[in-house]
Amino acid sequence: MGASLKDIACKLNLSKTTVSWVLSRQGDKKGISAKTQSRVLACARSLAYEPNLLARSLNTGVSKTIGLILPSISDTFFAHIADRIESEAEQEGYSLMIAGSNSETERENALIRLFRSKKVDGIIIAPGFGQRGIEGKFVALKWCREHDMPTFGICLGMQCMVIEFARNVLGLKDANSTEMNPQTHDNVIDLMEEQKNVTNMGGSMRLGAYDCILKKGSKAYEAYGQTHIQERHRHRFEFNSEYRDKFEAAGMMCVGENPESNLVEVVEIPALKWFVGVQFHPEYNSTVVNPNPLFVSFVKAAVENKK
Repeated sequence: MGASLKDIACKLNLSKTTVSWVLSRQGDKKGISAKTQSRVLACARSLAYEPNLLARSLNTGVSKTIGLILPSISDTFFAHIADRIESEAEQEGYSLMIAGSNSETERENALIRLFRSKKVDGIIIAPGFGQRGIEGKFVALKWCREHDMPTFGICLGMQCMVIEFARNVLGLKDANSTEMNPQTHDNVIDLMEEQKNVTNMGGSMRLGAYDCILKKGSKAYEAYGQTHIQERHRHRFEFNSEYRDKFEAAGMMCVGENPESNLVEVVEIPALKWFVGVQFHPEYNSTVVNPNPLFVSFVKAAVENKK
């Protein structure tokens, strides 16, 4: 019997995500050295790597693959989040294929071809900071929203969901975050008023754990099974609540908010299978033993999408 992805990762002392990304031969491997890529490929050949070994070895006997695209500007974010998803997929009895796509370098047609050709079943729009790679995220989000693909936006990924929706559904063509365009006429993502005069950038960040109240009946509520949650944050910019009524009238609902500041923490489109964005970082408190409920819910939605 050949080796699994896990066998290769253990032998080379690498993360399973790094090994999976190299072996998938998809997307931009920027950030993974040529030496590491060579080591992975050589080890796979010497151990007779079998891509479906994991699925066959699981008790469920299921041999499906959940395809994920993560248009990320950072390999660190990619590995951190993908490892959480991979662990949850294994616990659910599925093997995981990761097709990496760097939203900084992929052009529109290339991204859409990648979605279609690889039959991707779910997409994560990863966290990050700044302008770099942002337009590729909008391309991915528009396609996923229009084709009802399970989609999970985290931090900046959630903000990108809001901006794309504002541009292409609300018709606010100039909509943006003031992080990307301080002169935008439609600042659907903006600094809180009390943050605008803070000159020390670290001082303007919302850091640490904050409470969030979820609306009953929402996908987020169904995932957690309770209305009151607490999650960790690391960001400066927020959903601009002045636009909330317009978003909700058009179908993007604000289903989670901080009880003290009323800042929006979670958005989703109930009409779609699973289209959820969160301002916080669920990967910070997600482990193999105790995965964050949103990752569990997202993986299940991707599994259902594959059927």
